[in-house]
Amino acid sequence: MRILYFAWLRQKVGAGEEEVSPPDAVKTVAALVAWLKAKSPAHAAAFANMQAVRVAINQEFADWNAPIAEGDEIAFFPPVTGG
Repeated sequence: MRILYFAWLRQKVGAGEEEVSPPDAVKTVAALVAWLKAKSPAHAAAFANMQAVRVAINQEFADWNAPIAEGDEIAFFPPVTGG
């Protein structure tokens, strides 16, 4: 599974992307975030305020209860405004 981090999330995690293999029990975005938060203090800091984080699965906006699967690309980013 490929995880992408954008903007300040990238800075907090210390990487723009990473390949991960979460356990089989991780089946939703929320479960993935919980697993990532336990992975390191940097991940925990990046996801400390979940209201300030948005997610996309395979380049489609998703919510925290969306299912995930092996081979998915998950992107985390701050809310985006247009103008």
